[in-house]
Amino acid sequence: MPGFSRREMLASLGAGFGTLALRGMLEQDALRAGEAPLVQNPLAARPAHFAAKAKAVIFLFMYGGPSHIDLFDPKPQLQKWSGQPIPVFDQNDVFRKGSKNAALPSPYKFAKHGESGMEIASPFPHLAKLSDELCVIRSMHAESNNHAPALFQMQTGDRLSGRPSMGSWVNYGLGSENENLPGFVVMMDRDGAPVNGALNWGNGFMPAAYQGVPFRPTGDPIAYLSPPAGTSREQQRARLDLLAKWNGQHLAENPNETALAARIASYELAYRMQSEAAAAVDIAEEPEYIRKMYGLDNKVTEHFGRNCLLARRLVERGVRFVQLYSGGNEGPKAWDAHDDLKKNHDLHCGETDLPIAGLIQDLKRRGLLDSTLIVWGGEFGRTPFAEDGKGRDHHAKAFTMWLAGGGVKGGTTWGETDEFGYNVAANPVSVPDLHATCLHLLGLDHTRLTYRVMGRDYRLTDVSGTVQKQLIA
Repeated sequence: MPGFSRREMLASLGAGFGTLALRGMLEQDALRAGEAPLVQNPLAARPAHFAAKAKAVIFLFMYGGPSHIDLFDPKPQLQKWSGQPIPVFDQNDVFRKGSKNAALPSPYKFAKHGESGMEIASPFPHLAKLSDELCVIRSMHAESNNHAPALFQMQTGDRLSGRPSMGSWVNYGLGSENENLPGFVVMMDRDGAPVNGALNWGNGFMPAAYQGVPFRPTGDPIAYLSPPAGTSREQQRARLDLLAKWNGQHLAENPNETALAARIASYELAYRMQSEAAAAVDIAEEPEYIRKMYGLDNKVTEHFGRNCLLARRLVERGVRFVQLYSGGNEGPKAWDAHDDLKKNHDLHCGETDLPIAGLIQDLKRRGLLDSTLIVWGGEFGRTPFAEDGKGRDHHAKAFTMWLAGGGVKGGTTWGETDEFGYNVAANPVSVPDLHATCLHLLGLDHTRLTYRVMGRDYRLTDVSGTVQKQLIA
């Protein structure tokens, strides 16, 4: 009988499971040695490019376009010019025909808060108390004032569909710290998903393992996760074992079929999630004061508050990227204040202010804020001129976002807009700049985090993006 190597023996015996086990051990050894792992599980943890300040992200996405000049970037000149045409107006920036060049003052009062003296408007009283944790960027700008392409750019780096989302890139670069939960979780507003739907958290040209997984705040967290009625856990395990045997035998004979390895991993992940995911969304163990901190005792704040609490529970369990949406799928249900700015923002600020403050406080109390990067913002801002008298149109030339935790410099306000909040006046920050900075905080070099498709290396920041080091502590 001709001799054969130990590796060949492992591949031929036991339907090839010895090879799978060997690869798993080599993968862990490589991680401990700081080397690139022999990836079979696409979500296996990977080393960062350099020492990271953050290891997880919670993206609080205010869908529809929150108004920078009414929340974080006060413009008293709008009162002086009230109802008059402002000199920086450009007709090409109008999105809706109801908009006209007539300055619209903010209905809100601003006040200085914290040791930094950060100016925050009255609709955010709870968040204002935590101003020294915030790093506010007043000089954001984007490339589209239309919801769909602007959403794509903010979440995937490109205005067109088909690119992987930011959460997918992060999980591709770092993997997950919990093999029993998805690495990328998405939670929707009570009024539904934003425009573009699942493409906002899609995997694009990457393997499906990197796409965001929508979680529901109550009941089964994932649709169709529970086994069919009448199927015992033992029966389900036996079926999976049989599938694994067949798939493992084929994989041992065709070790380069990474898609098959990913499918095996996804079956096992789904099985493990049946208990782990249910436990992650079960807040029965949370004390009453924590529930109150997130606003779960109030109908206005309950939904977003529960999602914020679940976000903390997920990053606590090693989930890498959690995306929360505020704002439903159309009109006033989103932060899309065309008709009545005050009515719209009173509603959405009221729903999110206390829960967001609770999230920051809870993360800090548990020692998780330093390792969790919080990102707040929408796809663009609102115009300083009026639409239909009391509303504001879409505006992409200048808007505000803020960061907290995860190694950012708290109590900082960066960038400036002109006296009307119309154009960026100093220290512009593009969407690729923001993405590059977030990846940097996670220990990832945005120029090295690439995925090859059709002969080209793609990246989240495409061909631009500069890390904003002045925002980093």
